[in-house]
This record gives sequence, structure tokens and C-alpha cells, in this order.
Amino acid sequence: MDTFNTPLPQETVGNYIKRLRLELKMSQNQLASSAGIHLHSLGKIERGMTTRLSHKTRRGLARGLSIPSEYLEAICNGSEIPQPFNSIKFCPKCWTPGTPTEPIWNDIRSFYCFICGHELISHCLKCGKSVRTFQHSYCPYCGFYYKDTITEIYSKKTPHKKKFKNKKK
Repeated sequence: MDTFNTPLPQETVGNYIKRLRLELKMSQNQLASSAGIHLHSLGKIERGMTTRLSHKTRRGLARGLSIPSEYLEAICNGSEIPQPFNSIKFCPKCWTPGTPTEPIWNDIRSFYCFICGHELISHCLKCGKSVRTFQHSYCPYCGFYYKDTITEIYSKKTPHKKKFKNKKK
């Protein structure tokens, strides 16, 4: 199981956020921007000066770091960490590269898109690796563009028919 983004035992919320941010090779400015919080607020959180996060801040940081918000909530409350997700999921029809995914897609019970009904994807169809982040719109392992997933799915389901031209003599 992929435990890349699972909080470590006894890890503070600041250390956890900083570890993930550095692992994703994001600057504080990039994370603050994607999370919708002020840069100084993120700095205070990472330095341990702020340990209580509002619902909006938790949700924004979870989206920016591509993690379940339950992880941040558990660390802040000192409760048990929920079981890790294998990866994040997306709908190849509805998701626009460069934007955050719908939060409900990452629910462990979600298998289909609630907008269009298409099956959610949690791994690269080219190399099979789990999708960890949408910092990029392509797979970091093989370079496969995630938006091409829908084309890849349909090309596997419907075999290509060869067209033969009738030659007139």
C-alpha cells in the first residue's frame, strides 16, 4: 500500500505539511496559492506557531497537497489516523488538468463520477503507477497525459477496424 502521504506517528501538523510540500517539490508560495491561504499563515503552520486549523484551511491544504482532509483533522485533534488511500482518483471526462479534483471522488466509497457516471481512475493507464498528485497534468513516471486516459479507455474497449478499399477495375 502506498503510504507516501500518510502522517508519521507523533508528527506535528506543521512537520507533516512541510514534509509533503518538500516531497512534492513545491514552494511555500505555490502551496499557499493552491490552498487559498496566506503565505504567512502557511509559514506559521509549518513553524508550529499555529496548530489549530479552520475547516477552510484544512480543506485548502488537503486539496493543495492532494491528501484527504481527514489526515489533517486527525493530527490537529490528536485522534487516530484513518487508513491511507492507495491514490487519488479522477474522472477522465470531467476533470480539467491543472485544477483540483472533486473532493467526493477521493472518498473511499466513490467508484464512479457523480456528475457523468464514468468510472473513476486512480492509476496511470500506461504504466500502472498510482496517481499521487495533480501538480502536473501528466504521469511523473512515464509522461502519459492524464486527459488522454479517456481516449485510451475507449481504444481498448472498441478494437480498431481496418478499412479496405474496394478497387474497381
